[in-house]
Amino acid sequence: MKRVLAALLLLSGPVNAQVSSTAAPVANSSGSVTNQAVQVVPSKTFASVINGVQCQGATLHINPFLSSTTGWSNPYERYYNEPVYDTLDLVGATDPEGNPVPDGRPDNPGNILFHKPVRTGQKTNFSVNGGITAQVSIPLDRSHIRTCRKAAIKQVELMEASLADKRLNYEIARLRNCADLMKEGVMFHPNSPYSKICADVVLINPPGVLPPHIHSIPTSSKTAETSAAAKQTQ
Repeated sequence: MKRVLAALLLLSGPVNAQVSSTAAPVANSSGSVTNQAVQVVPSKTFASVINGVQCQGATLHINPFLSSTTGWSNPYERYYNEPVYDTLDLVGATDPEGNPVPDGRPDNPGNILFHKPVRTGQKTNFSVNGGITAQVSIPLDRSHIRTCRKAAIKQVELMEASLADKRLNYEIARLRNCADLMKEGVMFHPNSPYSKICADVVLINPPGVLPPHIHSIPTSSKTAETSAAAKQTQ
């Protein structure tokens, strides 16, 4: 308790300070700072859907940006007039011989001798900032993505097989119809735009069936005389 009282007495004791009338120069500076930020907002990655199978992959987002700032002060003052005071100090005190001597205080306090123009340095600040922000979005469940891609590949193979089957059915139907028309003697006119439908169809003889044909029977002189004599006898 005694120590606390002693500390309070020391803090509450009078303090003697020396006071000087000498003016000290003071420098003031001011400035402004503008903070700009570019925000990248995450978005959903691109998804591919194949026959109900949806797969997502890594996506790269590149966002270029361009920003500008302008700063100025109003009212605009290039110079201001700073008063210069009279600091002349010749009298105010006396020496031991009674002569006037300076006492450390201006003889004419507050007296303005003239005004000095001071440049303010005030100006308009303009800046242009540009750049590019990039963001890479990568799915975390890579095993699911791999399985989804395999399923997508199988779906593509199934669709290609289905398309090949439909193409085969179309070509066989075209071949059969064109052959039936050729047998019936019906064909497209060569100048018709639809003549190309059966242009590559060729009608040939089916296996085991003899097409209509003519055979020539060779004859000799002896055979001719025998047949002539037979006619005379008759």
